Amino acid sequence: MVETTPPGRRPVIVWDLVLTIVLLVLLAGGGLLLGFFAFLLLAFGGDSCGASSTCDYDVMTTGAFTAVGGVILVGFLALVGSIVLLVLRRIAFWVPLVGLVLMIAAFWIGASISSSGVRPISG
Repeated sequence: MVETTPPGRRPVIVWDLVLTIVLLVLLAGGGLLLGFFAFLLLAFGGDSCGASSTCDYDVMTTGAFTAVGGVILVGFLALVGSIVLLVLRRIAFWVPLVGLVLMIAAFWIGASISSSGVRPISG
C-alpha cells in the first residue's frame, strides 16, 4: 500500500523528526547542566567577598539571574519553535542547535555580569 499525503499537505520528514527529538533531549540535558552551573554561580559567586575582594551583590545577583533565566527562556523558546516547525512539517533540527548555542551565550553573559561584581582589593 502506498502512503499518500492529502493535497496541499507536506509529507512528514522522518529523519528531521527523529533528529529534532534527539537534539531536543540533548538540549534539555545541556539546559539542566547549564542551569546547575548557573545556580552554583548564584550560590558561590560571593565566596571571595570580604577579606580579599569587595563585592557588589546587586550586580552579582543580576548576573546569576540572567544566567538562570536566559538558559530557561532560550530552552523554552527552542522547544516551542521546534514543535511549531515540526507541526508545520518544516525542517526543524537546526532550532535545538541554535538554542544550545544561545543557552551557552546566555550563561556566559550572566557569568560575565556576575563576575564583574567582584573586585579584588589592591594591596
